[in-house]
Amino acid sequence: MGSSKIPAAVNTRAAAVHELELRLGHRFNDRVLLERALTHASVGDGASKADDNEVLEFLGDRVLGLIVAEALVERHPEASEGELAPRLNGLVSRETCARIARTIDVGPALRMSASATKIGARDKGSVLAGACEALIAAVYLDGGLDAARRVFLPIWRDAFADYGADRRRDAKTALQEWAQGHAKPLPKYEVMSRSGPDHAPTFIVQVSVEGYAPAQAQGNTRQDAEKAAARLLLEREESTPKGAT
Repeated sequence: MGSSKIPAAVNTRAAAVHELELRLGHRFNDRVLLERALTHASVGDGASKADDNEVLEFLGDRVLGLIVAEALVERHPEASEGELAPRLNGLVSRETCARIARTIDVGPALRMSASATKIGARDKGSVLAGACEALIAAVYLDGGLDAARRVFLPIWRDAFADYGADRRRDAKTALQEWAQGHAKPLPKYEVMSRSGPDHAPTFIVQVSVEGYAPAQAQGNTRQDAEKAAARLLLEREESTPKGAT
């Protein structure tokens, strides 16, 4: 009698899915939801179209936004909308979701076509971010909002710490998020002058945000001058009482 062997890749992925479920700490009642959350759109490229995770990704993005917004308000009850918005944007960004997906090792559990795997899609940021959001939706649909909070807020703990205080982050990043939180376009940087010898130049850079007075600072590199100018503008505006001119 012949024996049918299960391909090694199938066993490897099954083990990865099992380990991922353990890391999440959520036992799915509906296994179809978990499988769908981990199914990349490339699987449908063949003769049979499988349900992929794109719709779950859409839903998960909204669920994540809600639970993170709730957590921010709870952690920072005195913060203004302008202070909370940039933190929310950072915490739910595609970059953060991709980083979280790598932390919990989503890549090996993904179901995708051989061609997509061959070109490295399993470790592509956009693919991982989408799968992370789809997993959030799957947990939400399987166990409700409380389950989504219970599973994902602890996983996001380090990200919350990173966005705990703007001062701990690069000044240009902090200013960009501050501008976005105030519904303004991105800051603009302009080199006003460059002086000194080539081996020790001095740059003066001006940064401006629409609706606010610009700020200037100097540095030995353009990047240092931009950071210093961003810090000056941010510190000035955050120390200005609301309504003051």
